[in-house]
Amino acid sequence: MTGDEAEPPSPCVGVCRINASNTLCDGCFRSIAEIAAWRDMPSAGKRTLLEQLAARKLRARAGH
Repeated sequence: MTGDEAEPPSPCVGVCRINASNTLCDGCFRSIAEIAAWRDMPSAGKRTLLEQLAARKLRARAGH
């Protein structure tokens, strides 16, 4: 396995609290369905989701 094929790390930061207004975790910005699916998600799907989470985090910090 090369570095590009390595299993992406979980985005969990230990702040496991679902926000009632946006239904996303306040720590990792995943939905409950995304949290549940993470374990069985292929590496490519995890990388895609990590990119989406980064964008969600930026939007949240900007107040949108």
